[in-house]
Amino acid sequence: MTGSPPDISSDARTLMARLDELGRVSTDPGRLNRQPYTAAHRQAIELVAGWMQAAGMATRVDAIGNLIGRYEGEDPAAPVVLIGSHLDTVVDAGRYDGALGVLAGVQVVAALHDGGERLPFPVEVVAFCDEEGVRFPTTFLGSKAICGTLDPGVLELPDGAGVTVGAALRAFGGDPDALASVAYPPGSLRAFLEVHIEQGPVLEAEDRPLGIVTAIQGQSRLAVVLDGMAGHAGTVPMGHRRDALAGAAEIALLVERRCSAAPDLVGTVGRLEVLPGAVNVIPGRAMLTLDIRSPSDLVRGQAVAELVQAIHGIAAARGLGCTVAREHDQPANVCAPRLQRVLAQAMRAEGVPVKYLPSGAGHDAMAMAAICPTAMLFVRCGGGISHNPLESMTLPDADLALRVLLRALRLLALPKAKP
Repeated sequence: MTGSPPDISSDARTLMARLDELGRVSTDPGRLNRQPYTAAHRQAIELVAGWMQAAGMATRVDAIGNLIGRYEGEDPAAPVVLIGSHLDTVVDAGRYDGALGVLAGVQVVAALHDGGERLPFPVEVVAFCDEEGVRFPTTFLGSKAICGTLDPGVLELPDGAGVTVGAALRAFGGDPDALASVAYPPGSLRAFLEVHIEQGPVLEAEDRPLGIVTAIQGQSRLAVVLDGMAGHAGTVPMGHRRDALAGAAEIALLVERRCSAAPDLVGTVGRLEVLPGAVNVIPGRAMLTLDIRSPSDLVRGQAVAELVQAIHGIAAARGLGCTVAREHDQPANVCAPRLQRVLAQAMRAEGVPVKYLPSGAGHDAMAMAAICPTAMLFVRCGGGISHNPLESMTLPDADLALRVLLRALRLLALPKAKP
């Protein structure tokens, strides 16, 4: 790997300090948990909006709760280059997932502003309201709304407390009745660029600071509910039990076996809730989630179909009631080849060897591909760890990411540099 620049820019130091500051904005004391349409979400928007304004951007919060900053171009009517990611987090999160892509965008615009530089096109930085899908059983609320592909039916989906997306949005100050106003008109976006930590070990293992994403895996999410019969743990013989948790355990092992049998297919049972949840009561209900991913939509689709059939079979054999709800389907996404080439050119110019790799995680770039060309720049993260407070990134890598992103913007400004 080519060594990092001898002089780390003040922009990179500012970026890392702001990531630390934003990482302290949380609902929960002592851990990062920032869900959409909460007080912590509002505080994060206000903090980032202030940084956007200091970078010369005009800011707005749209009807779905996305924060958008606009840095005007020489031609205000030219299609926009949009940079960004999300502000929401998983529970007990790290401080770089999502936030890096937002604040890196703010920082490169600040560099343009500080130098009095205007590009031929406007640059906008977006902080999407919800990407993780942790509070509500849906994902990409903000990016799908911008693309005009958000199903209005998601407004009726409830969180764990029974509060619907629409009710939470209205209480937050958004407008569920004005979602059409969020969508960008066709042709108004030239490109979408997202900087993100890799969330995997490949770059670190190869001693590379940055990578260019070729494609993002498709994803299916399913919710399974098993209904058995609660009973006394001491008086019901084993052969007479209808244990919902035992059925859930069999399903979890099934997912592991099926997804281990195919290259590039991964499956996770990420959430399991058991009722009534008492130490001396046979579980009468089990609720679990399945997350199935593959860069091949065909492979993913076949696996999901086989798993659903097998789950019903397990339930029937155990005398359990069973429902399987398909909560989310996102097709695999290939990043725009011409934008990949722009990022590669920028990396070489900054002395960074070019590395291409797929993304196993879902990102807002997947949704944005419905309306414009997209590209992603991955940044190495320590140990490949993400969705964890141990998430880490180095100052030199942050510096290189900013240099490459800024150079890519300038390359897009050159004549005949259409993505």
